[in-house]
Amino acid sequence: MKKLFIFAVGLLALASCNQGPSKAELAAAQSVDSLKQIVAQKDNEINDMMGTFNEIEEGFRQISEAENRVAVAQKGEGASSKQRMRENMQFIQTTMKQNKELINKLKQQLRESSVKSDALRKLVESMTQQMEEKEQQLQQLRAQLDEKDIQIMDLDEKVANLNTNVQELTTETNQRAETIAAQDKQLHTAWFVFGTKKELKEQQILVDGKVLQSSFNKEYFTKIDIRVDKEIKLYSRSAEMLTTHPASSYTLQRDANKQYVLRITDPQTFWSTSKYLVILVK
Repeated sequence: MKKLFIFAVGLLALASCNQGPSKAELAAAQSVDSLKQIVAQKDNEINDMMGTFNEIEEGFRQISEAENRVAVAQKGEGASSKQRMRENMQFIQTTMKQNKELINKLKQQLRESSVKSDALRKLVESMTQQMEEKEQQLQQLRAQLDEKDIQIMDLDEKVANLNTNVQELTTETNQRAETIAAQDKQLHTAWFVFGTKKELKEQQILVDGKVLQSSFNKEYFTKIDIRVDKEIKLYSRSAEMLTTHPASSYTLQRDANKQYVLRITDPQTFWSTSKYLVILVK
């Protein structure tokens, strides 16, 4: 009998060794994966912004080189020098417009990014100031050419309309940003309601035991932002979920007063099945 007991204990020990990772170990692994995803997202956003930054820097470099070519051509004489000045001035104008668009793109990337960096913000401000300085230099260069009676083909009209075009571009960018923000807000909007069976029936939310099957009163629901609102107090000692949401994405527990509180632990998964939440309370 003693030998049999020892053999049984040995089997139990072997079984416990083969149970695999514990819940704590699995949770830790999931947390590491989540952190890796967050870091990867931020890296991608920074890489995108740095790519735009490099394009702007290259634009400024090309503008400076073209300004130098104009300065050299000013010292020459004849039609060829005037033609070189015209071509380089037109190149400067086109490149400055492209840089303005890229700076606006960089501002939008920074607004929409999850990376909040004072260094990046100051970098954008520095580039904006650099563009303003380049505009002043362009005006001075144009004044010098005007003194020599050198007319830059089609440039007068372009320069005159530059500020208007930039203003229109800024307005368009702002409108696009507002549209994206509104769409983003709508994407992360959900509605919830909790009430007694009588209350839910009165609002056509619960009809013949079915939920949200008829023309229910949407005004009776509370609108929330799923990124922010992750806890809903139900003020009841009885609570039953009537809409379907993955069980792994929430907990339904009692507080110190024995009243239920819904805590959403995984908002994306929780709201993936329905943007409406209905809870029956007593």
